[in-house]
Formats: sequence, structure tokens, C-alpha cells
Amino acid sequence: MPEPILQAENVVKVFGQGRAAVRAVDGVSIEVQPSEMVTITGPSGSGKTTLVSILGALLRPDDGRVVIDGTDISTLREGALSMLRARSIGFVFQSFNLLESLTVRENVLFPAHLAPGGMNAARGRADELLETLGLSHRASALPRTLSGGEKQRVAIARALINRPRLIIADEPTGNLDSKSGQNVLMVLHDVARDEGRAVLIVTHDRRVEDVADRILWLEDGHLRDRKQDEHEWVRDPVCNMALDGWTSEIFVDRDGIRYHFCSQRCRERFEASPETYVEASRSRRPARDGADR
Repeated sequence: MPEPILQAENVVKVFGQGRAAVRAVDGVSIEVQPSEMVTITGPSGSGKTTLVSILGALLRPDDGRVVIDGTDISTLREGALSMLRARSIGFVFQSFNLLESLTVRENVLFPAHLAPGGMNAARGRADELLETLGLSHRASALPRTLSGGEKQRVAIARALINRPRLIIADEPTGNLDSKSGQNVLMVLHDVARDEGRAVLIVTHDRRVEDVADRILWLEDGHLRDRKQDEHEWVRDPVCNMALDGWTSEIFVDRDGIRYHFCSQRCRERFEASPETYVEASRSRRPARDGADR
């Protein structure tokens, strides 16, 4: 098996001190191989932004180790980190982050000034990427004239201009309609498969699960492989909220079945009249990717 392009071992990031301390990332380990597309998903506030900032060498962990393309980033000073990000990591953001005063082609070329040979050496590569992504006819256009899908494809081309081994996409379909979102996902999928790059996507978009090689779930700073879980989702029998059965801490065991609750209030209502809620829960649809328990 080839060496992973991205490898993190027992990464920890804590904000605050004492009783106010929050372990935003708590002992996370992950590997992403060449040609692999991995998705990290989870509820808001689960630590996704902090984790992706660490994996993208934008934020240093308090503990643990991150290796990108064979380089342990904990050993690098800020200048070397900037160079590593420019050459080894391509970032794709939900908000596109295009420079409004530059044309499509100029936006794609912009990161190349940090690559060997600079922008002049990258012009052919830029034209190739624009052709591949169906943007050649928009090369001279300004971002304000582009659709959302076009802007995101420009952002992908910009992320690829320096031939990075690792692509990190943070909610890449968040501002797109369904068709544009699907097109962007397939572009990222093909980048991983055809070019041998590691693609890591942080998203709430369930469509990504259809094309990802692995789906990882992050909650309360902990990361796990959802495909390895026998039961992933459960429903609160009182309010019908979908819950993560792996981390849900409020539950009642009754007649050999464990019922999970979103809050102590729902648990108390259940215990006051369990037969009512057991019967109601049987008539509801199952939680996505799992059955009611």
C-alpha cells in the first residue's frame, strides 16, 4: 500500500482553560491515501472547522502529529508552512474566495507565484484546467459575471494549479443548486480517481456520501468511520429527532430495546407514558442509515 498523503495521529486542540476548556478536537487520527475521496460530516459545533484547519496546516494542534505528503508539519516554521500549503495543499471553500478584480484565468494562476517557475510556467496548466472544467470560454470573465457553479469550478482549478497532492474542500456545494453541486462533486471525485490525489471534503451534503470512498463522522471532537457502525442513527421516540446513537447519552432500556432522547425533557415525557410513545415511534419512518431502536 502506498504511503498516505495525509496522516494525523492523536490530534488534540483545546480552547479555553480549566472548567471552561473545550476539547474541540479530541484524539483524532486519520489517514487519506492517494486516489481516495474521504468525507467528514457531523453536526454544527462538532469541531469540523477546527479539525480541517489543523489538517490543512492552518492551525497548529496542541498535541498529536500531522504529516502531509511525507512532511511532519510540527517541525516547520511559519514560512515553511506557507510554502507547504502553496505546493502540497489545494483549498476549495464554500464562499469561493475569488478575487473580484481578476479574470477567471488570473484567479486560477494566482497561487502559481509560489510554485517553481512562477506564473509563466503555469500558464499552460491553467489553460488545461479551464478546458477540463468547461471554463475555457469564460477565461476572460470577471467573477461577478459567473454562476455559482462556475465560480466553484474556478476555485477547483485554482486549487489544482500547483499540482498539490492533497485537496481539502470545506462545504464545496453549500452555495450551489443541486445540479451544480452534483457537477462539483463529480469533478472532485474524478480528481481523486484520475490524478491520484487525496481529496478530503468537510460537508453536510448527503449527496457526497454516494461518491465518497469513506464517510467519517465527527461529534464532540471524536472521529469515527460511519460505515463500520452497525447502528448509526436512532430517533427520539417523543419528538422524532434523529440522533447519533454512538454519542447519545440520554436513554432508557425497556423490554430489551434502548430508546434514545435528545433531552432530559423528552426522556421524562417518555417515562410518564411509555406505551404511547413506543406505539407512535413504530408508525414513523426510520432514521436515515439506521432503524428506530
